[in-house]
Amino acid sequence: MIDLHCHILPGVDDGAKDLLESISMARKAVEQGIHTIVATPHHLNNRYENNKQQIIARVEELNQALVLEKIDLNVLPGQETRIYGEMVEGYEGGEILPIDNTQYVLVEFSSSHVPRYAEKLFYDLQMKGLIPVIVHPERNQQIIEQPDILYRFVEKGALTQVTAASVCGDFGKKIKNFSLQLIEANLTHLIASDAHNTSGRTFKMREAFDTIQTKYGNEMVYLFEENAAIMIDGGHVYKEIPERIKKKKFFKLF
Repeated sequence: MIDLHCHILPGVDDGAKDLLESISMARKAVEQGIHTIVATPHHLNNRYENNKQQIIARVEELNQALVLEKIDLNVLPGQETRIYGEMVEGYEGGEILPIDNTQYVLVEFSSSHVPRYAEKLFYDLQMKGLIPVIVHPERNQQIIEQPDILYRFVEKGALTQVTAASVCGDFGKKIKNFSLQLIEANLTHLIASDAHNTSGRTFKMREAFDTIQTKYGNEMVYLFEENAAIMIDGGHVYKEIPERIKKKKFFKLF
């Protein structure tokens, strides 16, 4: 498996505190069947700043440590950037780091709302050849209440990534149910761990895919796994036609 969203770099954000914890996370990932991780430290989320060159250097150091520890895991550079109005300029200035220097940029909203300028920003990013990937939309309160917001983003070319632990119910039943609705409505394209440690915020990738396999079959699992591989190769991910989440059906979940 490939994990596209993970806070495994040591000492840069609220993920691994030090190299020992990074190594522990790496061992846990391999146990899950993960062979490649994209390290995606927070950037500009009001607490942490991790620009492109810093991340690339830290990833190289971590890969060297994994070789010494004989852990069969490859770490690629990435970044989880909190949405801000000057993202295009940040990319052009060498601050923003897409997933392994492909066209895919992980974009994070706050947990409470979606900025009004997001649609225009996503358009501008796409005009620069970039594809915004909205991370954990299932945990954004405004999207939960107004899922048409996400539908419009996806319809206009954005991708989304749901957290494995959300599918497993670790964030509660409401978020689990909403995550499954996003899968059913073709409003998400990727499953990733967003792991921060080996205890409270761990990988849960295998458990999530087991849930998806039970509910939707092997084809859906294959779709998500294949999309992750395509993304790190810079190809075109598989996208089914998105559907609106019907409000009547949606609110029955709550």
